[in-house]
Amino acid sequence: MTDVKTHTGSCHCGAVAFEVEMSLDGLIECNCSHCYRKGFVLGFVQPDAFRLKAEGAQTEYLFNNHKIRHRFCETCGVQTFARGVAPDGSEMVAVNVRTLTDIEPWSWTARRVDGRSF
Repeated sequence: MTDVKTHTGSCHCGAVAFEVEMSLDGLIECNCSHCYRKGFVLGFVQPDAFRLKAEGAQTEYLFNNHKIRHRFCETCGVQTFARGVAPDGSEMVAVNVRTLTDIEPWSWTARRVDGRSF
């Protein structure tokens, strides 16, 4: 069974901060051109489990089929989350686990996903 907890996270400068209710089970590390270059480890949650606490200036990046809205801080450039649609059509938020501020680095494991082949 997954252990869902409320976690806090932010970009490097703190302009974008959030809380998220999520488990650290089921995380993925994707090798697509975007995720791999940025070193993302992602956890996926429903929108109601994600709450922005500080909504500093952000820029949006769309690529490939433009289904995922990648948001990143205009000041420090860190991408804390993205909003999009899951394969089943439901809305989701992809949280960059590396931006969680209340967990120890590498206290989680992630499954590698071959996103290059999608």
